[in-house]
Amino acid sequence: MRKLYALILSVFLSVFLLALASPASYAADNGSWSVYPVSSKIAARPYFYLSADPGQTLRDKVTVANKTGAPLTFRLYAADAYNTARDGGFAVRTVKEKQRGVGAWAHPARSRVTVPAHGSVTVPFTLRVPEKAEPGDHPGALVALDERLDRGDAATSAVAVQRAVGARIYLRVGGPTVPALAVEKVRISHHQPLVPSLGASGATISYTLHNTGNVTLNPKVRLRAEGLFGRTLLSRELTKIPSELLPGQRVRLTEPWHGAPQLDWGDVTLTATAPGTRESASTSFLALPWLMAVLVGVGLVAAVVVIRARRGGTGPWPLTARRGGTRPRWLRVRRGRARPSVRVRPSRPARPTPSRRRSSPSARR
Repeated sequence: MRKLYALILSVFLSVFLLALASPASYAADNGSWSVYPVSSKIAARPYFYLSADPGQTLRDKVTVANKTGAPLTFRLYAADAYNTARDGGFAVRTVKEKQRGVGAWAHPARSRVTVPAHGSVTVPFTLRVPEKAEPGDHPGALVALDERLDRGDAATSAVAVQRAVGARIYLRVGGPTVPALAVEKVRISHHQPLVPSLGASGATISYTLHNTGNVTLNPKVRLRAEGLFGRTLLSRELTKIPSELLPGQRVRLTEPWHGAPQLDWGDVTLTATAPGTRESASTSFLALPWLMAVLVGVGLVAAVVVIRARRGGTGPWPLTARRGGTRPRWLRVRRGRARPSVRVRPSRPARPTPSRRRSSPSARR
């Protein structure tokens, strides 16, 4: 019984120590080489989780392992992280791009390393946080870049790529943290059949998810569509959401809506939530089959042409319109025979009144 207990204990300890000593399950790996943090005495680290205050300097180590049968040489550099525009995945800047955060603050002790076949090399690095660094999360990575051009199977191919693997760095600078999220530019486009009820209808909803705060978020988005009179047409939790939305990053996402109504009028609302924040945005839509839309447009044009033809001109109130029409009263023109004007006798000018003269004494005599 004691031998069985000792055997079980030895197996358990072997598996536990093997898990601590082997970081392969946590390493960033492309099958040929991997990059990962140096494990501590307590546990293996999947990524670099660091915290520092402005002005502080951190020191750590990174390991590059070669899984091939030949030695490999790598360019080792630090890079800033961002979300890809296609699906919001975690990505890092290239060595030629401008680095502003972790990519500018972290410096490996060696910029180039040669790793022997089936071997590994550990390189220390320092990370100096500037005095004026903004508080919050600053994601990045330590990248091992193979500078050789890989043309794939075709040696004469005009397209060549460089492969790289990076160990993520999650750095949080001390200070106030502000989680904030925004939903922007909500749009909906319909895909309607030409004839109503003869074909499937659908729609595509597009929107921008924007991390306006200074911490990394794990957002959740709910879609709700309401038709005429507030009828619920759609309500579901979206799944094609980035698992990490980095600070300041925008991601343009789309969501299909199969079986969208062919004739309806309503609103589409997207509500994004994350710990400490909740924001919504909506847009209105008018679902109208193509044939019906064409008929309505032709009917409106015909109505306008008929109304303008009846009014006899191109203006809104032509002068030739009949009396009593739709023209305002102050613009109506009175019609009928013109009355002859009455002849008026001209007035005679008044005679001047003779002035009285005072007679002199000689005249009186």
